[in-house]
Amino acid sequence: LFWLLRKHAIKSQPHFLLFEHPYFAWLILLCKWFMPFPCIVHSHNIESERFRSIGKWWWKGLWFYEKLAYRLANQVWFKTPEDQNFAIQHYGLLPDRTFVVPYGIEARQLPDPLACEQARESVRAEFGLSTHTQILFFNGTLDYSPNLEALKHILFDIHPLLDKWPLDCAIIICGKNLPPELEELQAFRSKQIFYAGFVQDIDLYFKACDLFLNPLLDGGGIKTKLVEALGFGKKAVSTVSGALGVPEDQCGGRLSVVEDRNWPAFADAVKTLLQQTIKNDHAAFYNYFSWPSIAGQIQQHLYKSSSTINI
Repeated sequence: LFWLLRKHAIKSQPHFLLFEHPYFAWLILLCKWFMPFPCIVHSHNIESERFRSIGKWWWKGLWFYEKLAYRLANQVWFKTPEDQNFAIQHYGLLPDRTFVVPYGIEARQLPDPLACEQARESVRAEFGLSTHTQILFFNGTLDYSPNLEALKHILFDIHPLLDKWPLDCAIIICGKNLPPELEELQAFRSKQIFYAGFVQDIDLYFKACDLFLNPLLDGGGIKTKLVEALGFGKKAVSTVSGALGVPEDQCGGRLSVVEDRNWPAFADAVKTLLQQTIKNDHAAFYNYFSWPSIAGQIQQHLYKSSSTINI
């Protein structure tokens, strides 16, 4: 792999080499030894912390390897300020050799209201819901332990609290690999909780929902489904851990963040947001998370830090 990379690099003479994730520390080391091009690592999570949070015994070995990758790089780009600060504090990175590149989405404005209403009608018809039923939504790969734990909190902690109030709402769950013992949530259908399984068009459900549930507690890094839900202009309630990297003040009142494991506060936030009407254009959110905006920020950063990266 190194020789192939070297061949292409010498031919194309890039300004820098960009590595996704820290797993190529060994390759970065060879590039530093045998090529003149500066290296940038684009980190999507603090990977060692992600695996530590889900109980992997070998996370400490990854901690040292990840540190090596970041220390070798001329710069490291992180998805969240929280990850950036962690790496500065624990891996000894110099602040001026780090930069935050948010998770990007294609949307630049709110979706067409008519398309959302048509999606809502389609999903209501699929599950036999009334025209007044508000749709709460959660999705993720359900054999990934943080997602499965979040689902169980919805089923056993959050929904029983919501059920005490006269709310006309249904919860729809999307995602593959639901454990067999949950029997496709058949026991919860009478409680207006429905399992759609893996769906071909996830955008349909994002457009249809009134509010996105994000009660994640582990897994590290930015939770991309939360960003996608907000990108569709949807309201969302999240735990603190689930909202890392998503500034609440950039979300136009659509995001409510509550303390981890405070399920009464979580349910209360759901109730409050469902009753609110939000009419702003969500411009601050798109300015922060849309790809055109992020690309402009990267371009400006590369220009300002050219001496640091040696380009």
